[in-house]
Amino acid sequence: MGVDLRQVVAGILTLTMFVMLIHMIKRDHFDSVEDKLPGTTEEFNFEDAKFDATHVRKNIGLWKGDADELNPCWVKPSEDVDQTEGFVTFSLTNGPEYHISQIADAVIVARNLGATLVIPDIRGSQPGDKRNFEDIYDVDAFMKSMEGVVRVVKDLPDHISTHKIAAVKVPNRVTEDYIAKHVEPIYRSKGNVRLATYFPSINMRKAGKKGDTDSVACLAMYGSLELQQEMHDLIDSMVERLRTLSRKSDGQFISVDLRVEMLDKKGCQGSDSDKEKSCFDAQEVAMFLRKIGFDKDTTVYVTQSRWESSLDSLKDLFPKTYTKEAIIPAEKKKKFLESQDSELEKVIDFYISSESDVFVPAISGLFYANVAGKRIGSGKSQILVPANIPDSSASASSFLSPYVSKKNHFAYSCYC
Repeated sequence: MGVDLRQVVAGILTLTMFVMLIHMIKRDHFDSVEDKLPGTTEEFNFEDAKFDATHVRKNIGLWKGDADELNPCWVKPSEDVDQTEGFVTFSLTNGPEYHISQIADAVIVARNLGATLVIPDIRGSQPGDKRNFEDIYDVDAFMKSMEGVVRVVKDLPDHISTHKIAAVKVPNRVTEDYIAKHVEPIYRSKGNVRLATYFPSINMRKAGKKGDTDSVACLAMYGSLELQQEMHDLIDSMVERLRTLSRKSDGQFISVDLRVEMLDKKGCQGSDSDKEKSCFDAQEVAMFLRKIGFDKDTTVYVTQSRWESSLDSLKDLFPKTYTKEAIIPAEKKKKFLESQDSELEKVIDFYISSESDVFVPAISGLFYANVAGKRIGSGKSQILVPANIPDSSASASSFLSPYVSKKNHFAYSCYC
């Protein structure tokens, strides 16, 4: 049977059109899906991908610093001292950064004298601003920690008048020689002494040789003061609030010790000949954090009591910047912020700064030194000291606190 050429041509044309139609439908279908999906080949930007990878690596380095929590190396003194009948009294003043040092000096003096230590009261900066030890600290935990070191009582016996107790000043990190020369003669003569610690310098570097006095100081500074339960729970809730606000950085946040009123004080007014700045304002801190790699989603806690317009430059670069009034539970605000009691606010600042993932001391001083000591013991070693960076960027590791990079803080004598 003959084949009609017209039928063959028609069949080929029909098949060709059918194949073309299928191809068009297939292309239109997948193109439309591709348009809806992010990250397709057409939208991919290799330079952006490289930046993101670098940014991730940089962020890991920024937050890195938490080592394993260290163990206390101190031991209670093995030798007992001859117990005398006198008492050593003192007050805690100026905030927890001072309390830690004042406790250590009082314990060392009382032990060397064989005297009984009286639980201190706590005094604020204003006249009449006075509270009990247990309003902030756990008195039972303190007394238990002192067992085998020094005898402790809650109150002076009624027959001893506080007005007749001899006042004695001792330097911070008081030595046995100083006690023997300047304190013991007065104690032997008067029977009781009232101590006041003064700070000739902010020296928290470890000594070359460790002795029994260092072990007692370690115990007193890092093993005796615990917050009472309400204070402890409040600070835990505020830290948790900051972590909740830090979801984009896996719950990690920075604390910055920046108190505006301190910037005008003598200690912050260095001369032009000074090689290093000791204080940094909000704008300088903001630029420092940005140049070492922290991005705008970073959560920042500032120790300034109330928001000041001078902090705006920090918030401009880091919108998630908060003071304590923004994160404290509403039901606690009246008691802890509106009572005009600066001691309670200082406690909040000190312990949040000890718990943050990164600590930035914008002001050099005892707050920085004693927060560093607590952080070293808990393995939170990411302490970055601000500087004016001339370049557009720098590595965070270049600004690690010498207390950590050189391991020269006294706390390294206490932990291992």
